Amino acid sequence: MHFETNYKLENFILDTRWEDLPAEVQERMKGCFTDLCGAMIIGSRSRQFDAGLRLAESVFAPGNVPVIGSERTFGVLGASAAMGHSSNAYDIDDGHNMTRAHPGTSFVGALLAYAWEKNLSRDEFLAAMLVAYETTIRSGAAIMEYYQYAHSSGTFGAVGVAAGVGRILGFTKEQMNNVLSVAEFNAPLVPGIRSVEYPSMNKDGVPFGVLAGILAVQASQCGFEGNKNLLEADEHKHFLDDLGKKYQVMDLYFKPYPCCRWAHPAIDACVSLMRENNLRPEDIASVTVHTFRRATMLSKIIPATADEAQYNIAYPVAASLVYGDFGLAQVREENLGDPAVTDMMKRLHFAVDEKLDEQFPARRICRAEIITRDGRTFVSDECEPRGEAHENISLNWLQEKFRRITGSVITPAGQESILTMIAGKEDLPIRTIVAEINTPAYWIG
Repeated sequence: MHFETNYKLENFILDTRWEDLPAEVQERMKGCFTDLCGAMIIGSRSRQFDAGLRLAESVFAPGNVPVIGSERTFGVLGASAAMGHSSNAYDIDDGHNMTRAHPGTSFVGALLAYAWEKNLSRDEFLAAMLVAYETTIRSGAAIMEYYQYAHSSGTFGAVGVAAGVGRILGFTKEQMNNVLSVAEFNAPLVPGIRSVEYPSMNKDGVPFGVLAGILAVQASQCGFEGNKNLLEADEHKHFLDDLGKKYQVMDLYFKPYPCCRWAHPAIDACVSLMRENNLRPEDIASVTVHTFRRATMLSKIIPATADEAQYNIAYPVAASLVYGDFGLAQVREENLGDPAVTDMMKRLHFAVDEKLDEQFPARRICRAEIITRDGRTFVSDECEPRGEAHENISLNWLQEKFRRITGSVITPAGQESILTMIAGKEDLPIRTIVAEINTPAYWIG
C-alpha cells in the first residue's frame, strides 16, 4: 500500500467552525445530540450501564465529571466509559447504511465527558461531534474495504473518539495525524454479525471502542507514535474526496424502536396490517414475514435479557402485534416473558425473499402476511424502516421520538426543558445542559 499524508482530514477536524456550517447541518447536529441524549437517558436504566458504573468506579481514577443518569462522578476516562455503556444499551441510536453501524453512540460519551471537563459551549461540542461523525463514517468505510469483513460500531468509533477528543484538546495537525493512526490501528475489530446471532452486551462493541479511542489519545500525549491511517492510503483516500462538501451526517438513519434495524420494517408492516384491518391479537392464526436474508438470521429465542430482546426478530414483531408498538417497556427485562407475547411468537414465520435480499444493505425491505383464525389473508405493501436518510428526518421528528422513548423516565416538564436547551438559539455551556438533564426532579422512579 502507498500512503500519502496531506493533512486533508486533520485540517477538516481542526478547522471546521460551527458558524460556517450549512444551516441544515447545524440543525442535524442538534437533532443528533437530542437523539443520543435520549439513548443515554433510557440506557441509564439498563444492566449494561450498571456494569459501566462499576467498571468506572473500580478501575478508573476518581473525578468530578458527571454521567448522564447517575449521581456519581468520575474522572474523564471513567465518565466516558460509563456513558459508552449506556448510549447503545437499548439499540435506539442513529445508524449509517454505508458502514452498517452506529456512529453517534460510538463516540458521544467520550466527547461529552471531555467537553464537560474543558467547559465547552454547546455549539463547540456540536462541532466536535460533527467532525467525529464524518471521521467515524469515512474511516469505517475504509476499514470495511480493507479488511473485507463486516466490523461494527466500536471499531469505527475508536477513530471518531480520537478525532473529536483531539479537537477538544487542541491537538496540532501532526498530533491529530498521529492519534488517528494509533486509534485506527488498535481499534477493536468487532465481529458485529456474531452478536446478531448470539445476542449479548458484546453487541456493537461500543464501550471498548470508546476506551480504545481515549487510550489512543492519552498514549499519544505520552509520546506513543503511530504511522499512517487507512484514509491516507491510495486505495481508500477516495472516501475523503467530498470531505467538507458532502456531510455524511445527512445520510444517517434514526430508529423509532429499541431493537435491531433489520426488524423495524417487519414491526411496521405488521402493525399497519393490524390497524388498517381492525385486527386483534387473538384474531391471528399465523404471520409470515418475507424479508432479506440477514433479517431472518436474527435470533428468534424467547428473550431472557434486554439484549436478547433487541437482537431478535420474533420477539419485537410479536410484542408489536400484541401491544401495537415496541418501546422501552417491551424491552425492559422485568417485562420479558409476557405469555401473550411468547404465545404470539409461536405463530410467526420468516422467509427469505430473494428480490428483497438483492436490495440489502442499501434498502431493508419486508412484506408481512397475516392469516386470521377465520381464514382471511391480509398482505402488506413492501415496507422500509421509518427514519431512513431519504426521508430527510427533521429536528421535530427527533424531538417527538425523544418524548416518546423517554416518557417513562423523564417528566414532561423535564423533557421540554432539555429539548429547549439542546436545540434553542442560546449557546449554553455543556455543563449547564448536563446539569439540567440530571435534575433529580425530572427523573421518574
